[in-house]
Amino acid sequence: MVPVTAPPIPDGAVWISGHRIRAVGPFCEIRDLAGATAGPVTDLGDSAVFPGLVNAHCHLDYTGMAGLLVPPRGFPDWIKGILTLKSQWTDAEFDASWRLGARQQLESGTTTVANIETRAHQLAGLRATTPLRVFSFLEMTGIRSGADPERLLAEAMEVLKGLPPNRGGVGLSPHAPYSTSPALLRAVAAAARKEGWRVTCHVAESESEFDMFMYRRGPLFSWLEPQRPCEDCGLGSPVQHLHRHGLLDSPLLAVHVNRLWGDDAWRLAARGASVVHCPRSHTYFGHPRFPREELTEAGVPICIGTDSLASTRVSRETPATLSLIEELRALATADPGLSPRRMLAEVTVHPARALGLKSVLGELNTGALADLLVIPHAGSTTTVEEALVHHRGPVAATMIGGRWEWVGPGMSDRVPTGTSGGPP
Repeated sequence: MVPVTAPPIPDGAVWISGHRIRAVGPFCEIRDLAGATAGPVTDLGDSAVFPGLVNAHCHLDYTGMAGLLVPPRGFPDWIKGILTLKSQWTDAEFDASWRLGARQQLESGTTTVANIETRAHQLAGLRATTPLRVFSFLEMTGIRSGADPERLLAEAMEVLKGLPPNRGGVGLSPHAPYSTSPALLRAVAAAARKEGWRVTCHVAESESEFDMFMYRRGPLFSWLEPQRPCEDCGLGSPVQHLHRHGLLDSPLLAVHVNRLWGDDAWRLAARGASVVHCPRSHTYFGHPRFPREELTEAGVPICIGTDSLASTRVSRETPATLSLIEELRALATADPGLSPRRMLAEVTVHPARALGLKSVLGELNTGALADLLVIPHAGSTTTVEEALVHHRGPVAATMIGGRWEWVGPGMSDRVPTGTSGGPP
């Protein structure tokens, strides 16, 4: 058992009651504690059990775009490419892509996804197709359409408030500083504070975005200047831009943050923001080194996200899978000095806290939701975290809310499928 918030437990057990964990510890202690009240015992054999992974940033509906966009010369070229591709896709293609991404997440041990949603009219139906805990952040732009910010926000809130109950939650996602207006950022910040919702935003992702807001120059600025008012450019960094318009005053998942300036890291930390790093997307675009040290020194929690397969390098040797474990392996390659324990925290406890679910998700502990993943492991507890980072292919099994929602062929004879009291 790998609780994450405590050392790994050899010959461990987790006692599950309904949707939650009642106790975690050595098997002999849990057996004595449960006594006659214990239900059937499932022996997973030579395995390691982790909390279900929490994906802090994802675009499920772009899963089917894997390999369809050639790695661009510059970030604006990629934006133009994906806008063109999206305009050619049908509702059915987006539906199938979203579902494929959700299935790949489940099979790779992710149980909770902070997903950017672009298909408002399909969202209720899509969320009903998966057992994942989907936190749906509805994306808003408005620059190209010239739509009124208050109307955009009202429409988004109507969609989110009209969704049927779900294992996850909802939030708002003004896309990025360059694709939204200051008025929309201010309106989103005020609405999120009133509703108690989280906000997520792509920010400081590329050098061209940084140049646009710091210096009113660069390829992104040149492309967008005819399409949007640019009085908000040349006034400071993208992070300062979000702060100036109130977005740091709401619980924020700041996605990418590849470029810092001045006191940006301390500004994020002081406002309680979390930063989401997407290793494979980072490599795809060839961004400079992620400023992990500066963020950590300032006290900013770092989470890991998959981003999308539309910004992931693919080849015949490396077929594309939307997997946090693949992101961990890419991170280990890019930053070999990081310990597996630290990386594990960035796909469990850190994103759980960023979503306001500290002690509820991302750890194996009394009272936490019974979300688990299982991988084969016959080694010692000293190598178990590294074993997850280097695991390849689907996990052995995934549990959400006390129910086995994915069971691989190698575990089908051990796991009693369908065990659950239903979703919480």
